Parts: sequence; structure tokens; C-alpha cells
Amino acid sequence: MNKPWEPYALHVLDAIAKIRRIQSRGDIAEDDILYDAALRNLQTLAEATQQLPDRQKALCPDIPWRQISGFRNILVHNYLGEIDPLTIAAVIDTHLPALEDCIRTMLQEADPRSSG
Repeated sequence: MNKPWEPYALHVLDAIAKIRRIQSRGDIAEDDILYDAALRNLQTLAEATQQLPDRQKALCPDIPWRQISGFRNILVHNYLGEIDPLTIAAVIDTHLPALEDCIRTMLQEADPRSSG
């Protein structure tokens, strides 16, 4: 029996919402606390995407699923703090909207009665 993937999809959406709230409090490239919080949520988000089944990921072929997994590894294992805050901000601004749309599509396809 396969374990349900929907809680992981919802976890991704929750992490994206938290990152948006973090951004609303200031510039993550300028504030260490906000930056650390954003990194933690990106890590959580990336871990959750690894639990999504390939059949669901196939609904969004433009999402770089493998790169998200690799990005998670960089976030987790880069202990020396050499991750550039401007790059992280660009990743958030550039890639999270498409990922959010994809996850919402997955959930809607799984339950067409839901209204996203």
C-alpha cells in the first residue's frame, strides 16, 4: 500500500506560505534571522517534494524536481554558510510561484471537487 502523498503536497504549500510571510517582514538578504527562517522552510519544502510520487510530478514536467532535491542537499550540508542570500532570494522569487501552482494542480487533479 502506498502512503498518501497529499500531506507532503500540503506541507510544500505551507512552507511557501511561511516563506512569503518571512519576506513580508523584511529583506532576507539583509536580515540573518529572516534568511535562516527562509532557508529552513526551503529545506522542509524540498524534503517534502521528495515524497511526491513520480506520477504526480509528471503533471508538471517544467518543475526541476531533481534540482530541488539537489538544492535541499546543498541547504542541509553546506555548514560553512557559503550560500549566497541574493541567490536564495532569487530562487524564492523565480521558482516558488511555479512550484506552488504545480502543487495546487496536483491536489486539484487528485480531488477535482476541491476548489484550490
